[in-house]
Amino acid sequence: MKAACLTVCLVLGAAGLAAQGSVAARLSGRVSPEVVAAVRGMVDAAAARGLPVELLVQKALEGGAKGVPADRVIAAVRALAGELDASAGALHSAGLAAPDGDAIEAGAFALTAGLKEGQVRELARASRTPFGAAATLRVAALLAALGVPAKQTVALVRRTIEAGRAPLDLLDLPDRVESEIARGATPAQAAAGLARAAAHSPVGPPDVPPGRERSRKP
Repeated sequence: MKAACLTVCLVLGAAGLAAQGSVAARLSGRVSPEVVAAVRGMVDAAAARGLPVELLVQKALEGGAKGVPADRVIAAVRALAGELDASAGALHSAGLAAPDGDAIEAGAFALTAGLKEGQVRELARASRTPFGAAATLRVAALLAALGVPAKQTVALVRRTIEAGRAPLDLLDLPDRVESEIARGATPAQAAAGLARAAAHSPVGPPDVPPGRERSRKP
């Protein structure tokens, strides 16, 4: 479980960097010429649609390093390009007129981890100050990577936001789920317990004075 979270975190952290140099130069000698040509075309198409492209290059390099056949590398990069496009569409429909690359990438990883486009849209709509779409979707991706069912992932993240938790509490959810799993709970049980705790927390931003919390609506 820890490895799954670490992998997603590392990739998400690296993904925010813009592609350096030409795609062909970066891929040459590390993947087949067939992959270079296909990925270059997909990167150009994605960039023209305003999508972040570094993940596409990284996916191709990962496939080359593992010796994956060219057709499978191309298929994997194409699938990722589709998820980036779907993520951007979900964010746009959630009201984010110009979602940044981090949010699009986080949404794409949430889709890869098992969330549906509508669930990405729902979480993007739910995110608000002090929460951002990128942080919210990263947490959702990590929870799903830990094995929390998509529906429960959405419920847990939404309830944490609705409880007025600080950003640190939101970002701490994957570690808390993992701790419960280490104690013998299933991912679903761990998420359900945390969701119940959030639902019974006072609603309101962290700076609401004691005794002045807003009552939670049924």
